[in-house]
Amino acid sequence: MVKEELNKRSPLRVFEQSIHGGVGKGNLGVLVSRKGVGKTACLVHIATDKLFRGEHVIHVSFSQNVNHVMAWYEDIFNEISKRRHLDNAMDIHDEIIKNRVIMNFNQENVSVKQILTSLQAMIEQGGFSADAVMFDGYRIGTGHGEDIGIIKEFARKMNLEVWFSLSPLSDEAEYDAYGVPSTIEKIKDTIDVLIGLVFDGEHVAFTVVKDHDETKKEKIAVKLDPKTMLISESV
Repeated sequence: MVKEELNKRSPLRVFEQSIHGGVGKGNLGVLVSRKGVGKTACLVHIATDKLFRGEHVIHVSFSQNVNHVMAWYEDIFNEISKRRHLDNAMDIHDEIIKNRVIMNFNQENVSVKQILTSLQAMIEQGGFSADAVMFDGYRIGTGHGEDIGIIKEFARKMNLEVWFSLSPLSDEAEYDAYGVPSTIEKIKDTIDVLIGLVFDGEHVAFTVVKDHDETKKEKIAVKLDPKTMLISESV
């Protein structure tokens, strides 16, 4: 299968249709769930889909092990190429990897303004024309609502689509039936697209909790396979 056909048949097209064509530049999309459900896998699959479409992606990781993030990208690319019988897989891999940058920060030791300064330097001084930024594992708590607003202003200024996988600072956070923690309420107005992830015993189900100006609880016709960690269409 050639890359163009892969893009056309990707389950991410179904995902985008469920949120009015996607998050869009200048906007924030957020994935939430309980710990260990698959937020990072979803974020990496969304980023990899963008890479297949020729977009440039910066992945901002708050993990202590950046090699773990790189391994996610390799595993998901390999699963996609194997499942879709991708022609010239290694050539495509080498082509798209040039359009991805991984940056690593310790959230406890750096401010959101410092992170955005580094991102802007990468884009403007580093000559990396980013289309999307993925914030992986950003932990929110009291006082972090302002940070999300600052990031949204940055997204608008730099014409970027921004995705988050968000985790509460407290391990005692309460979650609703859609995988949404109670701590999200204080930043919900800043978020453009909010997706809740819940493991149903076999797959991870996706629910659109907020779709731009609409608040709703609508299942998306895609799922995350916990074995392959790929997003696929629901049958």
